[in-house]
Amino acid sequence: MELAKDNVVVTLDGQGADEILAGYHYFFGYLFKDLFKHFKLNDFLSEINFYFKNHRSLYGLKTFAYFMLPEKLRTVARVNEKGYINRDFINNYSGSNNVSGTLYDSGSIQDALLDHFEYKLEHLLKWEDRNSMWFSLEARVPFLDHRLVEKTIASDWRNIIYKGMTKNILREAMKGVVPEKIRMRKDKIGFETPEDEWFRTPKFNMLIEEVLMPGNYLTNCLINSEKALKLYKAHCNRKIDISKEIWKWIHLEMWHREFFNETICGNL
Repeated sequence: MELAKDNVVVTLDGQGADEILAGYHYFFGYLFKDLFKHFKLNDFLSEINFYFKNHRSLYGLKTFAYFMLPEKLRTVARVNEKGYINRDFINNYSGSNNVSGTLYDSGSIQDALLDHFEYKLEHLLKWEDRNSMWFSLEARVPFLDHRLVEKTIASDWRNIIYKGMTKNILREAMKGVVPEKIRMRKDKIGFETPEDEWFRTPKFNMLIEEVLMPGNYLTNCLINSEKALKLYKAHCNRKIDISKEIWKWIHLEMWHREFFNETICGNL
């Protein structure tokens, strides 16, 4: 945005395309669940076959299995995957999780798109607006034109994901417009900051170890300090990448220090 402001006053951005066209690969799990639960077994097996051919991955089947679990088991599975969340916190709040209870419980691929539109796009668009307006730019998001959104969410599943490819209706529309190598690209790489490396630097080492000290709000109420420190050390030694989790630790602790003067757990 800072570089763009010297050349343009309006930008066209791609925000929303993944949410209304099933661009994220876990959407394959939603599709498999949709086809399986509606007894479309031929389509179900065909799409799994195309998924393996195109992506050589088990990720789609893992997300399918996860989405088929009851809500409480989905929460337990995510908690066990993290390995550091405080058991008391889990017991108190596992029954009221909007992510596992609503976002991950979509009954069809179209419902999944609608749920993402309602639950995920709100904060993405807030960041888009704040980042652009900070540099006095107007940002436009053409993929979120209401006519396109209404058409896509109401479309047949084959327009969304088909033969193991996401964003099928967009790919079909771009025939002859963009090079085939781009139009049929299968991998997905996000536009991300290198936070995994940041968190291995001495400056962040001090901050994160302080955040994870016993007695803080974070370690008293939400996470197990000892387990989190072990994971962080493994991250620093490049054995794992838990940068997204580390961001959450820092933000939650800093948020609490900013707005509360004492440790509270039950009143959140």
